[in-house]
Amino acid sequence: MKKIAFFDTKPYDKIYFDKYKDEFGFEIKYFESKLNPDTAYIAKKFDAVCAFVNDDLGKETVKELDEAGIKIIAMRCAGYNNIDFKEAYGKIHVVRVPAYSPYAVAEHTMALLLCLNRKIHRSFNRTREYNFSLNSLIGFDLYQKTIGIVGTGKIGQTFINICKGFGLNVIAYDPYPQKNSDIQYVTFDELCEKSDIISLHCPLTKETHHIINEKSIEKMKKGVYILNTSRGSLIDSEALLNALKTKKIGAAGLDVYEEETEFFYEDFSYKIISDDVLAGIIAMPNVIITSHQAFLTHEALKNIAYVTLSNLSHYFKGEFLENEICYKCQKGDKCERAKGKRCF
Repeated sequence: MKKIAFFDTKPYDKIYFDKYKDEFGFEIKYFESKLNPDTAYIAKKFDAVCAFVNDDLGKETVKELDEAGIKIIAMRCAGYNNIDFKEAYGKIHVVRVPAYSPYAVAEHTMALLLCLNRKIHRSFNRTREYNFSLNSLIGFDLYQKTIGIVGTGKIGQTFINICKGFGLNVIAYDPYPQKNSDIQYVTFDELCEKSDIISLHCPLTKETHHIINEKSIEKMKKGVYILNTSRGSLIDSEALLNALKTKKIGAAGLDVYEEETEFFYEDFSYKIISDDVLAGIIAMPNVIITSHQAFLTHEALKNIAYVTLSNLSHYFKGEFLENEICYKCQKGDKCERAKGKRCF
């Protein structure tokens, strides 16, 4: 029976991984600590590691895992910008869960928009104190407003369908447009200029890092709403805070934050937050931040567990790794996966 070292464990992780582990014949040891250079040594007694989006899988961690004899890292998420693939290539295979529930993330994005627009968060706090005043709770009709979608993968497309149901006028930007679709694509500059609401659903790359920055914000309409349920570093947080202060940005709904690794998924309610930018953004009455919970539905957790364990099962059986991430693919080089083989 193969043993898996499961890092950054939360109670909800165990529900479905425990449900399916016997089906695949795995023994899982859960660790609350994140995977990083200081904890990688734990993997020495295991056959594989399972990591999450905020674990540190940089060069030093990969070296430690390699020295521990680990040959596969199973990411229980879609994102993988926290991995040093150059260091891992030829040593450790990396697999992921490419799509566990686009509906979960897309629906959460709409929930943020509706809550922000209709001031539900503020109304909730008021009525708990028996304050039934409607002052400063005015929203706007979503109908016929223009929403700009950045990234039209599975989540972006799902969110577009939801937006159309509300009668929103949808425009989109993606360097790789969907073929044979009815999506109205525009340039990123045009999207910034025309949108009443901008929602980010693209991966984090060198090109998209801080795609929302001081310059792009300048091109936006005054009072624009910004939504981000993708990756924190798509937004320059200082630029966002400044634009909120000047009212250039009317509101922001964020499920991610570029420096979230230190804070998200943990309880800091009895501590002073050292990140002044995060503290400043949270303090804004027109901002809602959720701690990377957009994926958190029963359906998504079920799919994450099943696909993650399936990926590991395929590896140990010597089978093709459909969900493997390859360094050569990232570089655009020829890869053995194109021939139905593993990356190396």
